[in-house]
Amino acid sequence: MPKHVLLNNVDHQEVKVLSKFAADLGDNIASVVAFPTEFIELQKEYTIVFRKDEQSEKFSAAVLLGLKKGENLYLDPKSHLGWAANYIPSSIIRGPFLIGFQQQQENGQTISTPVVHLDIEHPKVNVDDGEALFLENGGNSDYLQQISTRLMSIHQGMLMQNTLFELLTEMQLIEAVNIDFDLANGEKHRLLGNYTINEEKLASLDIHQLDKLHKSGMLPLVYAVIASITNVKHLIDIKNQRQA
Repeated sequence: MPKHVLLNNVDHQEVKVLSKFAADLGDNIASVVAFPTEFIELQKEYTIVFRKDEQSEKFSAAVLLGLKKGENLYLDPKSHLGWAANYIPSSIIRGPFLIGFQQQQENGQTISTPVVHLDIEHPKVNVDDGEALFLENGGNSDYLQQISTRLMSIHQGMLMQNTLFELLTEMQLIEAVNIDFDLANGEKHRLLGNYTINEEKLASLDIHQLDKLHKSGMLPLVYAVIASITNVKHLIDIKNQRQA
């Protein structure tokens, strides 16, 4: 069970985190949450889809890593760090880390300061192998600084996604999509529960709607989602290679 604690250079001076990726380290999952701040990078190598929470009816984004539950086709023990892609999704690379906020008083006002939390029960956390979190003098290691940057990107992406999905819903640009594919061995499959951008409706938007998407900064993200759909073929190719 996860046990998140506030990270500090006193209690966690000796803690290390494995930066590699493997099934036995909890990385064998078929999809992970994605954030608008990384859509441009993700669309180069992954398929971005939307998911809908049936209770709240709110949308979120995800990237496909596998074609069935418990499968991550980007895991490759022969590749650098065990991951066969140039960009690693933030939800994966953050590993045992979470961003949180502390309430502090400054000039008589309460402000929220971002802080890093660590899941000390995570399989990548230990004291023997991996990346050190702190330098001998107590400063943050390069690895922890990189993780902190990704955590801030996640935070910013969570704020951006509200605007993104409000605009997409307002303009009725979200549509359900069934992903059908055949494997080389003759198996036929269908991935359900995913959504994407309706390209016909996007093309029919008037100039005012397009301008609204452009000024909000969301238009490039819309095109990134559309472009990413072709990466499903990459997953199918990997699946066929590993089954051969």
